[in-house]
Amino acid sequence: MHRKSAYILFLAVLALLVIGIVMLFSTSAFARDSHGDVYFFIKRQAVWFGVGLVVCIVAALVDYHFWRRTWWLWFALALVALALCYVPHIGMRLNGSRRWIGGGHLTFQPSELAKLATIFFLAAWFARYEKPSANVIFGFVLPLAIVAMPAVLVLCEVDLGTTALIGTTAFVIMFVAGANPLWLGGLAFAGLGSLLIVATRISERMGRLSAFLHPENYKDDAGLQQMQALIAWGSGGMEGLGLGNGRQKMLYLPYAHTDFIFPIIGEELGLRASLLVVFLFVIIIVCGIMIALHAKDRFGLLLGCGVVSIVALQAAVNIGVTTSLLPNKGLPLPFISYGGSNLVACMFGVGLLLNIYRQGILEPPQVKRATMHTRVLPRI
Repeated sequence: MHRKSAYILFLAVLALLVIGIVMLFSTSAFARDSHGDVYFFIKRQAVWFGVGLVVCIVAALVDYHFWRRTWWLWFALALVALALCYVPHIGMRLNGSRRWIGGGHLTFQPSELAKLATIFFLAAWFARYEKPSANVIFGFVLPLAIVAMPAVLVLCEVDLGTTALIGTTAFVIMFVAGANPLWLGGLAFAGLGSLLIVATRISERMGRLSAFLHPENYKDDAGLQQMQALIAWGSGGMEGLGLGNGRQKMLYLPYAHTDFIFPIIGEELGLRASLLVVFLFVIIIVCGIMIALHAKDRFGLLLGCGVVSIVALQAAVNIGVTTSLLPNKGLPLPFISYGGSNLVACMFGVGLLLNIYRQGILEPPQVKRATMHTRVLPRI
């Protein structure tokens, strides 16, 4: 099964990309920012897909230990890019958040680079300090202090969803690396409490929490998206209304081509297609974990776990939000939602997994036995 995991992973990602292009073609014609061109978002997504494909190939061919040696460079670039979000005429403010840099048709979301840089750092850190993983300073305080730098910058953008995503990914990598579970439990409670306190002090985010708890009372403002998403799910039923026949994308459901594209899949293609999407993400998670567990060293294991965590958590949050199981977080659905920065980052992650798989398979058996002790961890 392990020897076929990369091929299965590739096919699952390809299927999600095809579903994404088809659904973007169906929804983008009604998007408000199409500039009069019904193919505007399709063209831009195609360009980003080309960039993502090149990045994926590079990540699959370049030895993944390169990212261990240069993690500090990408971490510094991520901090600089996040700081540029607050610079006038460079950073862009949209819907109360400063998440983008650039201008015109060319924009970039630095938080995507921050996610990858955080994975590089944590994997390199715990690969270097394997024995002190249970030490409170080297196994907990110092790595958290460094991860807090990009997390705080993202939090100041008023992007609570991505902040929680970075924190949860750090939690997963530290857990796999063998950090003390009591410290991690305290970190989880502290992080959740901090996010709730910040959310209650921001009127827009507090509105989203209130809309989640009392959707009927906020169905015309803060809870509009999730209420319209539920209508889309109910309209689609088991069979769906047919591709292109959805009604909620006709300006009833805001951002139907980005964060809320999953309910449109349910409305037009039905419950079966929606469950197929969920199943494809499960396949990616299982294959990704299998690739990570068979990595030839500790760094590959932690890097693979980090990549899988980023994709899996983002997909879970998006599906949870669009089915009203979670408050609105503004996270796209990987490989399907419109958005160039996220697509390129996810394709890069797939390339990393393929690289880890390739080196794990090609490694001679005697070398693999000699390095097996680096992967015997308390969590595996």
